[in-house]
Amino acid sequence: MERNHLHPLQLSAFTLSTPLGAGLSATLDALRAGRTGLKRCDFLDVDLDTCIGRIDGLEQMPVRAGLAAYDCRNNRLAQLGLEQDNFIAAVSAARQRYGRERIGIFLGTSTSGILDSELAYRQRDPETGALPKSFNYAGSHSCYSVADYVQQVLDLAGPAMVVSTACSSSAKVFGTAARMIQAGLCDAAIVGGVDSLCLTTLYGFNSLELVSSRPCRPFDADRDGISIGEAAGFVLLEKAASKIDPDSIMLLGVGESSDAYHMSTPHPEGAGAQLAIQAALHAAGLAAGDIDYINLHGTGTKSNDAAEDKAVFNVFGGATPCSSTKGATGHLLGAAGVTEAIISALCIQHGFMPGGLNTEHIDPALKSAYLLKNKQQKINFVLSNSLGFGGSNCSLVFGRAMR
Repeated sequence: MERNHLHPLQLSAFTLSTPLGAGLSATLDALRAGRTGLKRCDFLDVDLDTCIGRIDGLEQMPVRAGLAAYDCRNNRLAQLGLEQDNFIAAVSAARQRYGRERIGIFLGTSTSGILDSELAYRQRDPETGALPKSFNYAGSHSCYSVADYVQQVLDLAGPAMVVSTACSSSAKVFGTAARMIQAGLCDAAIVGGVDSLCLTTLYGFNSLELVSSRPCRPFDADRDGISIGEAAGFVLLEKAASKIDPDSIMLLGVGESSDAYHMSTPHPEGAGAQLAIQAALHAAGLAAGDIDYINLHGTGTKSNDAAEDKAVFNVFGGATPCSSTKGATGHLLGAAGVTEAIISALCIQHGFMPGGLNTEHIDPALKSAYLLKNKQQKINFVLSNSLGFGGSNCSLVFGRAMR
């Protein structure tokens, strides 16, 4: 993938549900209004001085009838996401074109339904330590649970898998899908990601001293950590038809790298991120100057933003507009990649570059052209970065069908 040009794939349909709201319209409206979905932590009995992006109502939102064995917060969130923007109808039409067995499902998640395991451990038998009989690991905590659930909801039977590479998970699935389609193992693919709030990520990132007590402030001089959120996003990827609307959004390039510098800290020079960016541009057949806007990974930690800034500046210089949307959505972990991919598609469709929320004073040590305010202009090409723990990096290039 890194060395060869990518055969463009069309984003035939997509949908996104985040703390900004359910569906594309809610997402776009919030970004245009400069409205954040972050608020003080009110998740279960978590006692942490932090802000989170929680989606209201999941506690009362059961999974689809007949699939109760998959009932967990993560799959409830997946269900909410699938029900927006007529996505199920679009998949149904694709199923008629290709057949159930020829549409793959490739999803990303970091913790899947681990919340069910966390709550089950609270309910262990005091004498034997046995977990409650109602606990179903395969339908909840298992990483594959969300792909299994989505495949059944969409009535598909093609290749299905889940990628779990921390924060790059649901970006890397675009590369997985492209390779599977190129290899002839499927004709179309559902790609996406689902990650839901749980105790492991909240307390875990807090123990690493990586969460902020305020809504996160990417690229700010006083940035001090992330705000954890939850989201579900899905995209229907297909080969481009011979006759295609010139305004259709295409996946043009995928670049992946693994610098393996440190388990939880990026390479200080952004070496792996730079490799992924360059590979994505090469796969798209584009030069750095062709990119109109960069959606940064931009978590709001000191080390991530500094490393990514170096990678971006080394490739693009200091002129290409860029920003992070995590000040609006929070860090969505395994769903971050697809969320920002879909936001990138919206930017192209609507000629819109979102300013980074909550950031007040850009760190003078950072050299990239970080946007503090929204900007309207025609956009042809966007690059989106996702940088995960362990140095798992993925960059995606999206653009209009007609160059």
